[in-house]
Amino acid sequence: MTGVRQDGRSSGEPDDPAVRTDPRQQLDPKQLVAAGLRRERARAGLSLGELARRAGVGKSTLSQLESGVGNPSVETMWALSTALGIQFSALLDAPEPRVEVIRAGEGPVIAAADADYLTTLLSSARPGSRRDLYLIRAEPDSPRRSLPHARGIVEHVVLSAGRALVGPVDDPVELAPGDYICYPGDLPHIFDAQESGTVAVLISEAF
Repeated sequence: MTGVRQDGRSSGEPDDPAVRTDPRQQLDPKQLVAAGLRRERARAGLSLGELARRAGVGKSTLSQLESGVGNPSVETMWALSTALGIQFSALLDAPEPRVEVIRAGEGPVIAAADADYLTTLLSSARPGSRRDLYLIRAEPDSPRRSLPHARGIVEHVVLSAGRALVGPVDDPVELAPGDYICYPGDLPHIFDAQESGTVAVLISEAF
């Protein structure tokens, strides 16, 4: 009798070398962030203290993140990526396979500090492109309010499940499953889940 492996394949099914799950699934998000911060700070030629100052975060907090022992929040990640002048995803980057497969519930997850809001990086921008793809999971009563991102950022959201108020803070739009919205990410914006189990796909695009 053919068994079933944890990855969903039967035990008698050969591996396809061209199809691999995302290697980021095998890494602790804290270690991905630590490696990304050290790499990007070195590229920018910034000291630990200078990057902390520009991002508005504590030097000890940044030191912990670069050591892989800190607990990165969405807010801190955005502040650091903006200070470094890079896409958010650059801090979660890792070598990628030719075909990417991320099963539901897998991938590096970063939580917001002030909302019941989880973001999973599904696809980072390739060389020559400037867009990141995220899976968002959010719960009611704890809206995610975002400060403006880098100039020129545009966000696209397609709601998959639940309901949510999404868009500029002063004029959000209620979305139902299948609805799409596009809004400036370089202005204050909000994602406010109205139902439990709200899920959306978000694309962050830079021009």
